[in-house]
Amino acid sequence: MAAYLCPPAVIHGEHAVRTSQIVAEVRDRHPRAAWEPRIDGIAASTGIETRGWMLPLEAAVAPGEGGALRAADIGPAQEALANDGFSRQDVDRVIAALEAVPAPQTVQERTAPAWEAVRSYGERAARGALQIAGLDTADVDCLITSHSTTPALPGLDIALANRLGLREDVMLLPATQWACIAGTRSLALAAELVAADPDRVVLVVISEALSTTYQPADDTLESLIVRLLFADAAVATVVTGRTRRESVLRLDAAWHHTLPGTQDLHRLETRADGTHFVMDRRGPRAVQETVTAMWEWLRLRYQDDPDSWHPDVLLAHPGGTRVLEYMEQTMPDAWPSGLLDHSRDSYTSGNRGGAAVFDIMRRAHDAGQKPGSRAVLYAAAPGLTATALEGEWL
Repeated sequence: MAAYLCPPAVIHGEHAVRTSQIVAEVRDRHPRAAWEPRIDGIAASTGIETRGWMLPLEAAVAPGEGGALRAADIGPAQEALANDGFSRQDVDRVIAALEAVPAPQTVQERTAPAWEAVRSYGERAARGALQIAGLDTADVDCLITSHSTTPALPGLDIALANRLGLREDVMLLPATQWACIAGTRSLALAAELVAADPDRVVLVVISEALSTTYQPADDTLESLIVRLLFADAAVATVVTGRTRRESVLRLDAAWHHTLPGTQDLHRLETRADGTHFVMDRRGPRAVQETVTAMWEWLRLRYQDDPDSWHPDVLLAHPGGTRVLEYMEQTMPDAWPSGLLDHSRDSYTSGNRGGAAVFDIMRRAHDAGQKPGSRAVLYAAAPGLTATALEGEWL
């Protein structure tokens, strides 16, 4: 396989949103929710005090520009009230009252600013990654992008090709729906591309505004958890088929796994007021099945050397700390402790979705990894599907 990675560029959401702010907003909006007495304990259990968003909390909770009665509905409403015996004066009073009632933002009002932020952050991450790799935009042969939370056509690939001024013959590979698996799966695809042409330079950019799933009107326990977990980030890295002075990690093998019949456990739904992330409580247990399958892949890969081989770092994004705990409980007893420290550290400032593995990789790089250290990268995403990579620190 032999694909070489340069250190990733990571751009965190610049608006710090404290958990206490979210708790106060949710409690004020849903004072009679069944889970309201437990909200402080639920918030504390996430281990997250602050997360970075591309847009401030005020942008997520602001009402829409129109009232509860949209302009297109005023005429039919007036006619219906008049036909029901209301006087002209009463009709005008009712219409005025309805127009004054705050309405939720429309999907356009919610996603348009986020889409602009995704493009802006993605460009900054891309330029940062190229600078780290000592390359110019003219050196890029292929661009792989992912942005699941702000679907658009054309997508992030076209936006960045224009903003960066990439060559006209650059191969563009958008992967909008990879979601949480974007980090590992984009690297697996990049590795395949440079294996076919070792001189190829692949730029990977993932930009996610997960804060767009913050839906103020939702009063379910699952929606509360989504509000508390997600963070925004844009990340990018350069992958080459030949080692460079800036290369820090070599990828040697990739593994993919999909669980049939689990497509409804986690999903994005686009409704009138924007994007909603819907999750099932059975999700973590299903993700654990992919972890078990990954352990078996590694066991077979190193069956001739089971006692002396182990990863020195695990860069894992399984969706939450519950599955990280399962990973620690089920990995071989002989493996050293602390393999998931950087993964846990990343979660303390939020779940970054597809950008998470690159964020974890950056933390591991900054902490200093000895040459020859073995690394395993793993992520799971709605589907349920998982991708893992195995390689060596340079």
